[in-house]
Amino acid sequence: MRSWKKSFSALWAAEFLAIAGFSTSNPILPLYLAELGVEDKAALNWWNGAITTAPAIALAVFAPIWGSLADRYGRKLMLLRAMVGGSILVGLCALTTAPWQVLVLKTLQGCVTGTVAAATVLTASIVPLAEAGYYLGLMQMAVYLGNSAGPLFGGVVTDLVGSRINFLATAIMLAAAAYVVLRRVEEDFAPSGSPGRFKPRDALPDFAIVAATPALAPLLIVIFGVSLASNTAGPILPLVIRDMTGSAPGTASLSGLIIGVTSIAGAIAAALIGRVSGRIGYGRTLLGCLAGAFIFSLPQALARDPYTLLALRAGAGIFMGGTMPSVNALIAQLCDPARQGSTYGLSSSMSSVGGALGPVLGAFAATAFGYPSVFWVTSALLGLIAGGIALALGRRQAAMEAASPAAAAAEGAGIRRPGGVDELRS
Repeated sequence: MRSWKKSFSALWAAEFLAIAGFSTSNPILPLYLAELGVEDKAALNWWNGAITTAPAIALAVFAPIWGSLADRYGRKLMLLRAMVGGSILVGLCALTTAPWQVLVLKTLQGCVTGTVAAATVLTASIVPLAEAGYYLGLMQMAVYLGNSAGPLFGGVVTDLVGSRINFLATAIMLAAAAYVVLRRVEEDFAPSGSPGRFKPRDALPDFAIVAATPALAPLLIVIFGVSLASNTAGPILPLVIRDMTGSAPGTASLSGLIIGVTSIAGAIAAALIGRVSGRIGYGRTLLGCLAGAFIFSLPQALARDPYTLLALRAGAGIFMGGTMPSVNALIAQLCDPARQGSTYGLSSSMSSVGGALGPVLGAFAATAFGYPSVFWVTSALLGLIAGGIALALGRRQAAMEAASPAAAAAEGAGIRRPGGVDELRS
């Protein structure tokens, strides 16, 4: 096996372990808040939204900074920073006695973590560009599988030994992931900065990338929209299930099952779609996935039992699994290899902004209009994003037909051309 494949295999395993660790503790936060004495429904919604939103805001602010530092000092170093920092901060959550303490630690976690973005840029720098779509899809598969295994494990741990042990389990898993990266992942990248000679301007985000690459802006908007839609209902899900079951025993395990099965569906789709999306066009793949997610998200508001919700969310998860591999492959083709850290830092920032606003939107909708409304909101967001992509692709096709009927016919037949990264440019 070639060295880059060995490094990717180790990176894949480490990222799976890290995401599984985070997902072990994240889904039980609403239940842990109830253990800390937050029983009022409105207060529980508020604290849950705040604790989910604050880390996302912090990550949105710091992701471009870490991305810029990755280009100057190394992508592997940034991934180790995210895993080790997360291990320490999540472990400290086991010692909290009040909601505000959880909020502080989770906010600090957002400042120093961001393993998905760090692993994505490290993957893009390790694998050959021609195979970027497939291997970025495999990395997204690791994220989804981690998000499936973590809640299943975390729900059982919480029901058996309590939430505090759950946080410690996350800390151990993140530390193990960092060890794998340290020992097994080799980085073939020459940083532009010199260790020990850090300058404050090295941490300044490189926003000039967006101005220099017009096709990047619509991709960042898509990332924001997908993240916003994904995070509107997710953090409320344990409370939705508790409302359906009447607080019956095993709510944590059932929540973990639904989240886990949805993630497994997304993992399978990410690998399969990553394999074929380059052939049919990343933009059209993205449009089809969002349309399918919209169709399966719409009836979730009408679900009256956890198992109907499970089936619908699994269906939506299949299509959502194909979104980020397509976008990340477009970005990999689009950006300068020497500035991949900064580019993926910006994309992570946009994803985090969506992740920050999603729980706020979901908490507001749940409090004002009831739990089913969060699924209506998710469906509306997915429909708007899909409509925008369809409009952009339609304009591109019309422009191609006006400029060159032969090129338009080739595109319509699925023949790929160099420069296909402009698929979403309107």
